Amino acid sequence: MTSVRLYILGALAVEGPMHGHQLRLLAEKEHVHYWTDISVGSLYGVIKRLAAEGLITELRLEREGNYPERQVYEISPAGREALAVLRLDALSTVVFKPDPFDLAMSRLDPDSIDTVEATLHGRVADLEAMLAESEAQRARADQYLTANERFVLSHKSVRLRADIDWHKALIFELPRIIADESARTKASS
Repeated sequence: MTSVRLYILGALAVEGPMHGHQLRLLAEKEHVHYWTDISVGSLYGVIKRLAAEGLITELRLEREGNYPERQVYEISPAGREALAVLRLDALSTVVFKPDPFDLAMSRLDPDSIDTVEATLHGRVADLEAMLAESEAQRARADQYLTANERFVLSHKSVRLRADIDWHKALIFELPRIIADESARTKASS
């Protein structure tokens, strides 16, 4: 399941027929690149794939002013069925990808173990900056959001706060972890 397919089908179902540029403008207006894994530039390629799959259909060609002709698409009956499946899948499937950090942390380099604490503090600072930016974006968009959108957009901040707390706990445990790693390294030598 890709978020961009869900976004395009959902937008056409709710907003009605649109051409690719209108979908792009809507995505930019909704700042989807801030709170989803959607790249606004990827919309056009996915629109073509959805059309090839029969999930959206060409409705008409439009020309506004001196702009080139644009193909207007609408969601097809098969697209509405696919949208229902995508929504259910997105709502019911938990996506929690492994962070390569965990692997790196579990395989510390004994020769640079003294740099780990500084690296972790830098990571906490990065997470805190991401949290501040996420909350600033949400504050800027707040007046345009529905109650549902406002709540959904808080999800990223909640996850970031949890990650910050976890990293701070890791830093607190770091002396014990380093001692254990050092003892294991000496025992295997």
